[in-house]
Amino acid sequence: MKHTNHTTHPHHTDPSAADKRGYLTGDFRLFHLTDVGKQEFSFHYHDFDKIIIFLSGSVTYLIEGRSYELQPYDIVLVNHNEIHKPLIDMTVPYERIIVYLSPDFLSAYQTDSYDLADCFTRARSTQSHVLRMKNPSSRSLFATIKQLESSCTQHGYAEELYRQVLFLEFLIQLCRTAQHQKLDFPDAPHADGRILDIMDYIKEHLADALDVDQIAAQFHFSRYHLMRLFKQETGCTLGRYITSKRLLAARGLLESDLALTEICYRCGFQNYSTFSRAYRIEFGECPRDTRISGK
Repeated sequence: MKHTNHTTHPHHTDPSAADKRGYLTGDFRLFHLTDVGKQEFSFHYHDFDKIIIFLSGSVTYLIEGRSYELQPYDIVLVNHNEIHKPLIDMTVPYERIIVYLSPDFLSAYQTDSYDLADCFTRARSTQSHVLRMKNPSSRSLFATIKQLESSCTQHGYAEELYRQVLFLEFLIQLCRTAQHQKLDFPDAPHADGRILDIMDYIKEHLADALDVDQIAAQFHFSRYHLMRLFKQETGCTLGRYITSKRLLAARGLLESDLALTEICYRCGFQNYSTFSRAYRIEFGECPRDTRISGK
């Protein structure tokens, strides 16, 4: 069984960068955060998966064109490379537990008899990023969350190992609760279905020539209306979204044995110099350096 390393930092704000917030050097990192007063987040993404256990506050979470008004003890699942941000009511404290997970973390806990990634799989199948307990006060999952919450601010013998054990217990309880249909997967009531369809289309056609005018015509928009609405719903311009998804897909393919030029064309770039320049701007290094470093 693979062991995980994590760090706990109670009561501070998320680490941030221009487009990608947070960092993860191991497999697992846990925070208990409370923000009071002004705290704003821009749209961003991570190269790791993230679980947010919302404890208190007034927050709407925006993820890939979907909007969720959170309730206490909602569990938010954000997959790596998904563009997201919270909208926070500054008049009340925003408290949550955040867990950063490397994309390979859950694969260490998959066998023929169990799969701790089951909750992520179910969330994707329902196209909802939020899991909501139907009756939190009477559920073992609620008790596990409370234990995990308490462990974030306690110190003692083998404290990091203890938090790891509690987190694994939380994942087990989460999967059991989902399997017994004691969780709701609420829809995103404010999502624009047309924009969600366009985002799905883009992800499925990254290798194609994705022209704004062509997309607008296919989905019966004027160019201006599409660009305005897409920016309003996602926080990105349409062109920026297409480029970001292409570059993120390319970064994933760099772990394969494909030639760099083949990756370039598979992700919709017309020539390698354009691809390499855009990649360097996005990630601060050229594709070849990423491959060598094994990131």
